[in-house]
Amino acid sequence: MKGLLHTPYFTSLVTVLLLVVMLGLGGAAYPGLLSTQVIFNLLIDNAFLLVIAVGMTFVIVSGGIDLSVGSVLALSTMIAAWLLQVAHWPPLLVIATVLALGCVFGASMGAMIHYFKLQPFIVTLAGMFLARGLCYLISINSITIDDPLYVAMSQTQLPVFGGFVSPGVVIAVITLLAAIWLAHATPFGRAVYAIGGNEQSALMMGLPVGRTKVLIYAFSGFCASLAGVLFSFYMLSGYGLHAQGTELDAIAAVVIGGTLLSGGYGYVAGALSGVMVLGTIQTLIAFDGTLSSWWTKIVIGGLLFVFCVVQRLMAMGQKGNKPA
Repeated sequence: MKGLLHTPYFTSLVTVLLLVVMLGLGGAAYPGLLSTQVIFNLLIDNAFLLVIAVGMTFVIVSGGIDLSVGSVLALSTMIAAWLLQVAHWPPLLVIATVLALGCVFGASMGAMIHYFKLQPFIVTLAGMFLARGLCYLISINSITIDDPLYVAMSQTQLPVFGGFVSPGVVIAVITLLAAIWLAHATPFGRAVYAIGGNEQSALMMGLPVGRTKVLIYAFSGFCASLAGVLFSFYMLSGYGLHAQGTELDAIAAVVIGGTLLSGGYGYVAGALSGVMVLGTIQTLIAFDGTLSSWWTKIVIGGLLFVFCVVQRLMAMGQKGNKPA
């Protein structure tokens, strides 16, 4: 058991086991929980969070953090709603514009972090306040979206295995698969892991550290703005209060999914298991019906404490196993 604890993939295995146990116990207590559609609903309700968690995984693997993603999501919904309802832009052009702005916003933070040697926490915290404040420059009220394409994306049900999923789930899964390929089969992905492991060593190896850092945060911004597009499909509105605290949910999902907070190790696929664990906790509490929704935060907080302690034990074990 001690040897298993010191393997990097231990937390990923624990997460999958935890998910299976939660679904098993929940299915025994509430027979309807394991129905196909309830499982699909976990993905439908959390498709936007999965996309954000994918981008966050790259950031955390590189040894950084991005606190701006929830605010960028909200800003993306506001920009999209304003362009659609007030400026009357074509929906596809609106989506392309929102995604491009998300990339630029993320790349700007990445450049500041690398070239000015600033802490990611401070830079992305500033980005969080900036993006959330820009929402209210557009409008202090919610802007309803009635564009036919957005309405169609919101109402479409794609049949799968006797149930249905939304187009947002398909987009989220495609994003996840593309990110897995990007992380594990490209020079960019290998550079991300190298920077997270030891940035100075990555520089000595001749890796493009600066360019890679900028691209990491650009990708995180892209994922946050894409999540904003999916969220606007889901809510059919833009609002400055959308997705408050989502950045913390994304970090929790990534950590629970097995990515080390210290950087250098993690599986992009772990974002899916982490998001599913969070979604399952919410569903179990909803099925119970007697517990306050705040128990979701309590349980997630407890899990994070446990996973952080396990990660620390893993790091200490790996450090102790290094040759003198």
